[in-house]
Amino acid sequence: MKISRGAKLIILAVLLVAIDQLIKVLVKTNMQLGEQIYVIGQWFRLCFIENEGMAFGMKFGGAVGKFFLSLFRICLCAVLVWWISSLNKKQNTPTGVLIGLTLITAGAFGNIIDSLFYGIIWDYAPFMFGKVVDMFYFPIIRSGEKVIFFSPVFNFADSCVTVGTFYLILFQWKFFAQEEKKQPRK
Repeated sequence: MKISRGAKLIILAVLLVAIDQLIKVLVKTNMQLGEQIYVIGQWFRLCFIENEGMAFGMKFGGAVGKFFLSLFRICLCAVLVWWISSLNKKQNTPTGVLIGLTLITAGAFGNIIDSLFYGIIWDYAPFMFGKVVDMFYFPIIRSGEKVIFFSPVFNFADSCVTVGTFYLILFQWKFFAQEEKKQPRK
């Protein structure tokens, strides 16, 4: 039985979201908020934090901002799903482009799940007001106790978004450059 390219992308997305959610649930149920587990010396730690807002813990306008951020994430994810579906129908779309976009979409969806449902599941906030669970911490360059480079704590979903984005920029830029040339000038 041959599996279609679209079905493979769905399987990839579901697998990535499942891995993300498994890691987050394991961290949330086995670690205390703020707890750190040293995995590789000072260089790699699991550090359980909850992020109320956007990347790097930035907040956006209190409860109203959180609501609109969640709504924006949902809309963006829906647009990405539509775009992947549209590109998948075109035979000339490289599979790598679809994989990169699927990584980004799966990562976005993984964090949407946290925002939408974790407040309800762990009984601390209403629907759409949950916190995103972050845990990976790589203080790459250190000077005494001060982290000099890359101090953010992030999660698997964030990694999917980052890897997908860099992959598209580094290896699939020709596809997007060709698509730009195909667009009629106004």
